[in-house]
Amino acid sequence: MLPLPIACVIVFCSSVLAASSKPHIIVIVADDLGWNDVSFHGSDQIPTPNIDALAYNGVVLNNHYVQPLCTPSRAAFLTGKYPIHTGMQHLVILESEPWGLGLEEKILPQRLKDHGYTTHAIGKWHLGFFKKEYTPTFRGFDSHYGYWQGLQDYYTHMAHGTLTEELGYDFRRDMEIDWSARGKYSTNLFTDEAVNLIHRHNTSKPMFMYLAHLAVHSGNADNLVQAPDEEVAKFSNIDDPQRRVYAAMMSMMDQSVGKVVTALRQKEMLENSIIIFFSDNGAVTKGAHHPNFGSNYPLRGLKNSPWEGATRCVAAVWSPLIKKPQRVDTHVMHVTDWVPTIYSAIGLNLTELRDVDGHDMWKTISEDADSSRTDLLYNIDPVVNYAAIRRGDWKYIDGTTPAKEDLWYGSSGKDKEYGYDQRLVLNSETAVAIAGVITSMQIKEKELLGKATNKSDFSKQLLKLETISELRKSATVTCPELNPEELHDNTKCKPLESPCLFNVKDDPCEMVNLAKTRPMILMNLEEQLMRVKKTMINIRNTPRDLLADPLNWNDTWIPWQDDEEVKKFKLSLQTPQSSIAVILIGSACAAFVLTLTGIIIHSVRKSNVLKKQSRSANETDKIPSKSMREIEEQRSDEED
Repeated sequence: MLPLPIACVIVFCSSVLAASSKPHIIVIVADDLGWNDVSFHGSDQIPTPNIDALAYNGVVLNNHYVQPLCTPSRAAFLTGKYPIHTGMQHLVILESEPWGLGLEEKILPQRLKDHGYTTHAIGKWHLGFFKKEYTPTFRGFDSHYGYWQGLQDYYTHMAHGTLTEELGYDFRRDMEIDWSARGKYSTNLFTDEAVNLIHRHNTSKPMFMYLAHLAVHSGNADNLVQAPDEEVAKFSNIDDPQRRVYAAMMSMMDQSVGKVVTALRQKEMLENSIIIFFSDNGAVTKGAHHPNFGSNYPLRGLKNSPWEGATRCVAAVWSPLIKKPQRVDTHVMHVTDWVPTIYSAIGLNLTELRDVDGHDMWKTISEDADSSRTDLLYNIDPVVNYAAIRRGDWKYIDGTTPAKEDLWYGSSGKDKEYGYDQRLVLNSETAVAIAGVITSMQIKEKELLGKATNKSDFSKQLLKLETISELRKSATVTCPELNPEELHDNTKCKPLESPCLFNVKDDPCEMVNLAKTRPMILMNLEEQLMRVKKTMINIRNTPRDLLADPLNWNDTWIPWQDDEEVKKFKLSLQTPQSSIAVILIGSACAAFVLTLTGIIIHSVRKSNVLKKQSRSANETDKIPSKSMREIEEQRSDEED
């Protein structure tokens, strides 16, 4: 127990901090990041010193769960609701599908604006854009700089259709197409935007920044992994060339975290900030759709599956408001919990959130208090026909996605040649900035006491090498070296044949199916799942609209069902009369030849697209988009 004077100082400092203004909230979302691709989880292969420093100085959330796919996870984070309660439970929004997160849903930036926050979105959206009302600046964000689709090329910012030949430019500043981004690396663009917004921010108002990286999602199918050559060269010790580029992509995002934290420190905002880092789902190591060569080791499964590798994801939080930092928290937390948790952390009234599924986890994060969350719904997909639920340590799975997504994949990163340099963490931009905040807090505490103070008495401590070692060991998941093919028949899990049961506390890698030995637990979880299913609403998925094709819109993606945006787009293509009057005859002739050539190429491409579209029209116009199982079967046939 701390001496009374020290305790009083801590309470005083906390009160002053809370009274000055509401905390700034910075949320950094990684895309398709593997469990084993941050070095604070025990892998030595890809150093992530800035993310590690954030985690070690704050709280490592070692049982943080998300949805298995991008769109559902982002919807769950922003609404605080399970996707089965918003109609977002089946797959993702594909490029030309006219649907999105329901406009009746009040999302986090809208709620925070009601309480005086300035709100900014940077990077990926993936929650709908067919009408402008579904885009970020109509959903509570003061600004958006980034893209609306699920993925794109890291340099050209062209987004390719997932199951079609559609291809169009997708980069915006608010509602306007931003052509200046062409040729520039996405991670750098988003980082620079975040840093600039921080430096321009009026600190009399609190800021909410939602920085949703493209990294480390794959790019378009013709160029899956992309990073600057000089960054790739740093990972020459990685044999697999695609994994080598993935490591560079991860390293670029890690540097981004450092730059954002440094900017907050320079602007004197870090002293009153909450920084949240998490991945939207696990990695796609191989096969399936758009692999990025990430590693979920040692967890089972890939993105788009009910397994831990898809849903138990990297997460950490740092803030000077956390009362018990520098620890690993093992309480179960779900991405829906962030809305009420943020509300609680900044002192808002939780009664505003009566309709959310999330739990307030702030005291659990800040004080290591007990959690109110005992159950967890992984997902219920009525189209693919799988469901997974957890109560306590027990996980129930019925059905699954393609078989290739059910196995154990990814590098362990334990090769002796790598090693883990803890000093990289202490010398990182993030660690230096946080150390500056902690030192300032210690100086203020000492001045308030008016006498010499033992450094161990301060409420916040600088990160030490031995602390890093302890936390890293605690955050590393270990599983027995079992060959799944050698497991006894009674313990094998075949969820397409019958439900499976796992104790995911004792068996986090889901190797031993206990359905036959624990029938009562299995039955109880089945009954619980049936109760939850009764609350599920219909999926919002809508068949794709051929009008969305960028061929119709000068090779760009636009809100094609929005009359006002379509009219604005057409006006932007009209040439002013004053410009026509000064065109030279020679230039006009040259332009005619180039235009004629372009028309021929355009017509050939459009003809090919229409042929493919007509062949699939009967399948795509009357039913929801193909399930990922169908996609997998299609791609498996092509691979074979």
